[in-house]
Parts: sequence; C-alpha cells; structure tokens
Amino acid sequence: MTKLKNDLLLRAAKGENVERIPVWMMRQAGRVLPEYRAVRAKTNNFIEFVKNPELAAEVTIQPVDIFGVDAAIIFSDILVIPEAMGLPYQMVESKGPWFENTIKTKTDIDKLIVCQGDTIDYVNQAISLTKKQLDNRVPLIGFAGAPWTILAYMVEGSGSKTFSKAKKFLYTEPVLAHLLLEKITQSTINYLKGQIAVGADLIQLFDSWAGVLSPQQYGEFALRYIRQICEAITEVPTTVFAKGAFFALEEMSKLPCSALGLDWNTDADWARKQVGPNITLQGNLDPCLLYADFDTIKTETEKMLTEFGTQRYIANLGHGLYPDIEKEKAKFFVETVKGFGV
Repeated sequence: MTKLKNDLLLRAAKGENVERIPVWMMRQAGRVLPEYRAVRAKTNNFIEFVKNPELAAEVTIQPVDIFGVDAAIIFSDILVIPEAMGLPYQMVESKGPWFENTIKTKTDIDKLIVCQGDTIDYVNQAISLTKKQLDNRVPLIGFAGAPWTILAYMVEGSGSKTFSKAKKFLYTEPVLAHLLLEKITQSTINYLKGQIAVGADLIQLFDSWAGVLSPQQYGEFALRYIRQICEAITEVPTTVFAKGAFFALEEMSKLPCSALGLDWNTDADWARKQVGPNITLQGNLDPCLLYADFDTIKTETEKMLTEFGTQRYIANLGHGLYPDIEKEKAKFFVETVKGFGV
C-alpha cells in the first residue's frame, strides 16, 4: 500500500505520537460550501446525488482542497443501508428523510435482505474514485449509521425529536427489535468491509440518536450491536460517535475501537477520566461557535485544544456543520487547530 503523505489522523487514532493535532469536520462535504451547492445543482434530488460516484467523489475532496482538513469522509448517507435492505426512503427538502413503508411486524423484517460487501456498489465506486483522485494526500474515512439509529428511522419512518414510535417498538416488541438489529448489524459489517476493501482508511460509526435512549436501553439495544461491528472491523481503525450518550462513555471505552467521538455537551477532562488514557478522543467544539467572530472562535478553539491535549486526540466539532455557517469561519477553525502549538 502506498504511504499517505499526511497520516496524522491515522496515527492519532492508533495512539501513535503526532507532531500536531489532526482536524476534520463532520458534514465538511456539504451545504456550507458554495462549491458543493454548485455540484448538487447538477442532480434532481439528494438521493440521485448520493448515487452518483463521480459527483460524490468530487464533493468528498472539496473540503481537503478548500479547508485543508487532515481527512476526507466519503459523501454518502447513513440511510443507504435500509434502502439496500429493501426499505427505500425519500429525502424531503427542508424536512429530511421519509419512509413510505416502515417496519411493524416480523413479516416486514423477514422481507429485508442482508447487504453484502458489494450490495451498495455506488458507494464503493465513489470510494475507489476518491482514493485515486486524492492521490494519498490524506486518509479517506468510510462510515455507516449505528444499528439503533438505523432501526429508529426504519420504525419511525422519519426524523423525530423523541423517536417515540421506535422506542415504543423496543418496549413492546423487544424480540422483533433484536431480530431487526441483528439484520442491520450484519448488513453494516458487510457494507463497511466492502468500503475497506476498496480503500477506506478508517471507519466512523454514527449513532445519531443515542441520546433518546435510557442507559439501560442503550446497553441492550445499541451498545451490544456496536460492539459486534467493532469486533468485526479489524482491518482499519474505527471511531464510534454516539451523540448524547455521555452516560455510556465509560462502557464505550471498553469497545474494541480506536476512538470515541464526543458531542459538545461532554467536558474534555471528565471524558478523559471516564475512558482512561488508552483510547483516542475526537471532538467536540459546538458548531454554533462558528457563528461567532474570529477572535472568539480562536479563543474557544484553543481552550478546547488545551483541555484535550496534543496526543490521543482528533479535533472536530461536536456535531455536523450547519449549512448557514460561513465558509471562512469553518476554514478559520481548521487553521486555528493546525497552528496550535506549532
């Protein structure tokens, strides 16, 4: 394998010494960039965009060129898994994902297929193209949604503040919930192994709706399946980002993963005490800070970096960039990190 010209992020994920803190941003390939919006305008809808390997590769690389981040993350969507399993979705403008059919019964679950490594081939093609065009400048991150978050959409049928339908399913149909989670988990393992086979250097699992579950439910219906995925993915480092799951941080530190992502509600010192010294932390600037003036962004970013330290740490936001954040503010955040302590 050809050596990466910038392998800071991989070294930090593995716990190796780095000469400066690596940085990337969740949703860095997105609407904050006018360049992204210009490419997006070439397609009729978001799903068509995601399924176009050439365009996906183009917008994946944009943040590397424009922001100077230390990693690219493949442009895709976590809901490609339920669609590939047999539950198609639509992306409704200004509202988010919507499923015409949802999972209610065992018959619904039995109809779902288990994805193989090449089932979602357009993502694999996008990764192959991106790797070629990146020319080993920085690592490429592959990703998937964590099983609980995927189940939440498949049962709820759309985004939600509470995911009460999905949580009701856990309480009233726990056997079916586990049956569905097992199928999602196996699909996800195969999907991620497919991404690695075509060039993904690191994997991130997004458990976007971790925070709506109780600690007991999170252990039973989420963490055990994340563990299965982490145990299966041994080829490259894995990061687990479970938004709102601060209550499970100590337990998550026992996962066989390389790094844990933190949201902005999690204190750096407290997090390190919870997980110990032998796991990399990633995060956790409040993305809304990037609405502030440049001086405030610099002060608060440097404060965060001081709290986390320079080793076993990857700088990032505590969630994704919001579309109306100024491009120059996002770039300034990256530059602030890259200039810290250098």
